[in-house]
Amino acid sequence: MPGPDSPVVPRAISAGSPHTNSRFADLTWSMAPLIDSPGTRMSQIHWRNCPEPLRDEMKLAAWTMINGRLRPTYLQTRGSRARTRTSAPVMQETCRTWMRFARWLDRHGITSLAACTEDTWRSYATECWGEGVSRRQARRLCSHLTALWQFDQLSACPKGVATPPWQTEGVDGFLPAVDDKGRGENSTEPLDPRVLGPLLIWAIRFVDDLADDILAGWAEHRRLCALAVANRATPAGQAALEARVLPLVRSGTRLPTTERMGTHQLARTFLAAVTGASLGQVDRLNQAHGLSALATERPGPCPLTTPVTGRIADRPWREHLDFSEAADLTRHLGTAAMIICLYLTGMRPQEVQGLRSGCCPDPEPAADGTPGRHLIRSHHYKNVTDEDGNHVSAGVVREVPWVAITPVVHAIRVLERMVPHGGLLLSAAHHDFAGRRNYHGAVKNSALNKRIEDFITWADHEADVHGLPEQVIPEDPHGAIGLARFRRTLAWHVARRPGGLIALAIQYGHMRTVLDARVSAGYGSRSRGGIHSVLDVETALAAADTAARLRDQVAGGAKVSGPAARRALTAAAHTPRFEGRIVPSTFAKKAAAFLARDGVVLYDNPDAFLICAFKQDNALCDSDLGATAPRQYACQSGCGNTVRTDTDAHRMRERAEEIDQLAASTPGPLGKRLRVNADRLRATADAHDATAQTAEALI
Repeated sequence: MPGPDSPVVPRAISAGSPHTNSRFADLTWSMAPLIDSPGTRMSQIHWRNCPEPLRDEMKLAAWTMINGRLRPTYLQTRGSRARTRTSAPVMQETCRTWMRFARWLDRHGITSLAACTEDTWRSYATECWGEGVSRRQARRLCSHLTALWQFDQLSACPKGVATPPWQTEGVDGFLPAVDDKGRGENSTEPLDPRVLGPLLIWAIRFVDDLADDILAGWAEHRRLCALAVANRATPAGQAALEARVLPLVRSGTRLPTTERMGTHQLARTFLAAVTGASLGQVDRLNQAHGLSALATERPGPCPLTTPVTGRIADRPWREHLDFSEAADLTRHLGTAAMIICLYLTGMRPQEVQGLRSGCCPDPEPAADGTPGRHLIRSHHYKNVTDEDGNHVSAGVVREVPWVAITPVVHAIRVLERMVPHGGLLLSAAHHDFAGRRNYHGAVKNSALNKRIEDFITWADHEADVHGLPEQVIPEDPHGAIGLARFRRTLAWHVARRPGGLIALAIQYGHMRTVLDARVSAGYGSRSRGGIHSVLDVETALAAADTAARLRDQVAGGAKVSGPAARRALTAAAHTPRFEGRIVPSTFAKKAAAFLARDGVVLYDNPDAFLICAFKQDNALCDSDLGATAPRQYACQSGCGNTVRTDTDAHRMRERAEEIDQLAASTPGPLGKRLRVNADRLRATADAHDATAQTAEALI
């Protein structure tokens, strides 16, 4: 039995843990000693939310859960995902569920767990599920409540909690009716292309074009802050301060200011640093002349002397960087690099938060002299357990590294300049540019989500200032841009935008090549939850949509041409129509099996104005041996997998007209090449008209 002074966690999970251990009698228990993942928030259990009559009993069960483990005989009945000891966040969630149950017991006059009978469980489930709880959530709550019964049995002083009836009768009878609130395989909506395009443009612009200016400005900002603190009061400093400030006061000119919480304040640190005065001398001058009030009325800049080399729309993006914006710009730079890493790798947010400086070394060239690929060595955390089945908070090194394309490498190099060698790329301490507080681990999800929104606000303002209305980032129709949506969006665009129509023509086809490098069952993959399953789901849904559109077009009398036309119509007739947006989690395996049917899957390629009925033996796009999808960015004319419809021919002629208009205002050889391209599109459309047949004639 634990005593009042017994530690909640007798031994931290990592040697040298800096976190303070709580005591059993404390009303707040810190779970930090159980957390090694840099992206996990340091959670706490607040026992003041538990009714006092039941508090000690609930504490004992929680202490047993933290320090003990479930019986193997019990786990055998719980499925492959059951763990002897779960993660700290799950323990915290479990304790919150227990406290809600305790408050319900207290309202019903039950003051001991010993009085919790089978009828009590039934009454609580009936009342709790009547509050609009989804079936998925109810199943999870049942699991947490079952843990109370289990850990009561394992404690040093069991209270005799009755077995929950769903343990003996099956949980399905205690759950709400089937609804649509549960999460499916693709319930996370991808970002709208109109949002992602300008968002990624601004992120890449920050990293490639503005990073040097921003980091130089931040270094100068820190130098000035250190200088201001070190300055001592001297007559020379006082004279320089008065010579700089008093003429501005007398002439009515704006004063150097900084903005804090929406209000303008005198830039005392900046003034002290650039004049050599002490902070005390600045404060005394402020009091003597009422500078604070004048600064509020007449806010002015604090220009830094660092050179500006970056450009936006072929113009310098700033006349000078400002002392007051250096911290915010550096914060936005870290956000931009994080967005690139999240979106263009397929990593989960927790994996990006766990990246460290040095994770992506420059590769050695191959034996034939060709440059090697940049590989990212990282940790993964989802479903990681030790040999006893316990959750491993620190994660493990991924056996198969991620492959980084050029924008990701640039983003990592920028982040490496912001943190010490070997440190977390998103270190919370080093990315707290305003406060410079000693935070633990990486910047957490809620803070990163807020930084994305702040970055969008800044980018929209700059787009307006620089006259770039097409680069304003609109609101996404599905709500806030959360971290989890980037992974789904990558798969969506690889499957549906193969030619890179978005985001500076980054080659999504190349990303598919990278993502399909399934060495040892998979680049970026651990069981069903890997990036492959996400990509397979989106690709299968896109193929089903393509087949449905082809069926609808030929049913409406459209004609089809191309060497694979007959095969495509047969495939379309046997491809199921996908209705709705959410698909079950079991769909991932079905999607992979569907895509493996060589010669049957239809891939829309709007950039090439065709449908690819991919059959590897016929492919001219240099697809790898065993590939199940074409390299749509490398589509070749004359391929035996080509299929065209009347709609494709119509779009080719529309595109030819657009090119002709462009050629009319383009002089010299470039205009001639544009006209040749337009003529080629018309010739291909004419060839379709001459050879196209109806579905009845082909089948």
